[in-house]
Amino acid sequence: MSGVLSCAGIFAAIATLAYCSFELKVLLALGSLGSSTVLLFCFPESHFSQPRSIVGGHFVSTAVGLAALSLCGQTWWALGAAVALAAAAMMLTRTMHPPAGSNPIIVFLGLADWHFLFFPTLAGAVVLVSVGLAYHRWCRRPYPQYWGFEHEAPASVRGEDSAAA
Repeated sequence: MSGVLSCAGIFAAIATLAYCSFELKVLLALGSLGSSTVLLFCFPESHFSQPRSIVGGHFVSTAVGLAALSLCGQTWWALGAAVALAAAAMMLTRTMHPPAGSNPIIVFLGLADWHFLFFPTLAGAVVLVSVGLAYHRWCRRPYPQYWGFEHEAPASVRGEDSAAA
């Protein structure tokens, strides 16, 4: 039953983003948000599924991709650096969200401009989390586990070596 609920949540979230994009002409659908829905609805207790990770991770990673594209142009090494720096920035800001690691690739392949940071990235992530909040409440599933920085992210997410501790 839990799997059916998770898939229904994924449907609701992607359908909402697609409706806004196709019918309202407000681009909110972004490829990496598809994998974000899998985390949000199948693993809502994960650090990677919390609002600050989803919204912050997508925002930070896209900003890094846009900065790299603006400063270095569309080169193979700049794209590699952008993805690596996006991961570092997400660790530094404690907003690690693995699906957002693909955002610099999307930025480079689409030659996106700075508008892309807000539409579809930020707006899409906020709508996604909003649908997740409503859906988990409706299903009486606990979400989110926490909102902001009051919860310490696991050492592996912060980029710290647990063996050294």
